[in-house]
Amino acid sequence: MRAMVIPRHGGPEVFELRDIDRPRPRAGEVLVRVVCSGTNPVDAKLRQNAGWAGLTPPLVLGYDVSGVVEEVGADVTGFQPGDEVFYTPETIGNSLGSYAEYNAAPASIVAHNPRTMSHEEAAGVPLAGGTAWEAIIRRMRVMPGETVLIHGGAGGVGSFAVQIAKAVGARVLATAGTRNQAVLRELGVDVPIDYTQQDAAEVALRETGGKGVDAVFDTVGGEAIKKSIPATRPFGRLSTILTPEGTLGGLSSKNQTLFGIFLMRESLRLREMAALIDQRKMRTLIGETLSLEQVHKAHERLDSGHGTGKVILRVAEG
Repeated sequence: MRAMVIPRHGGPEVFELRDIDRPRPRAGEVLVRVVCSGTNPVDAKLRQNAGWAGLTPPLVLGYDVSGVVEEVGADVTGFQPGDEVFYTPETIGNSLGSYAEYNAAPASIVAHNPRTMSHEEAAGVPLAGGTAWEAIIRRMRVMPGETVLIHGGAGGVGSFAVQIAKAVGARVLATAGTRNQAVLRELGVDVPIDYTQQDAAEVALRETGGKGVDAVFDTVGGEAIKKSIPATRPFGRLSTILTPEGTLGGLSSKNQTLFGIFLMRESLRLREMAALIDQRKMRTLIGETLSLEQVHKAHERLDSGHGTGKVILRVAEG
């Protein structure tokens, strides 16, 4: 099968198109013909250094799949060849990701595609959408009427977080650069914040009458959490997908809770998101679609740290 392989660590230029063996599904697994693969910042981190994930090159990266079941292993129920499915493969210890024509995965982390989405759209959901769902719904448990501040609202994870928070009835403040302010408004953000011209903490305090927001979700890193603590109410909740920088003074004295978010693979979360998607309350913000052989261009954008929405790789026709 065709696959984009990294033979060594390095920059976006290291990818090579190779013909490698097609995986076979073991007991409890499904073999999926990959139609589209999403790309994520973790892909670029692994391309540069995969040691933290217990991996060494050569590797096939890619941790978002939308495709069609080709074969089911022993003891698999609920799936059959021809089913359209989506999921995010494991990163730790997995040397065969979704930048390839086929991928094998445990059936327990796979779900049927949302009925209202194309493969291109569905491929952008599992990792980014799942991370946002974990933060907004499961960890911070955002409630109707609460106010949420989302750092990086136009990015892959942030754009889903905005939609999920709005779907539960929260008031959303979100940051983005100048050129993405229109994107924030399109997503339904109540108070768009241009981080190049405005201080997000100051805006949050002003918009809450000095009380502070109920919850904060950070997708950009740096000192975003540190700067958000004073703009979060006592007993408020904060969460981040990155290690926060700077001292976190005030977190304890205000009885605030900080959650670190790392996505654990499961099918239930995908089914929950699919229900919201089919209600037209959540969609994938796609920045660009490229062919599998253009994966280096996707990684150039990942390395830049900027961009709107998701970059999707078209691997095959659906």
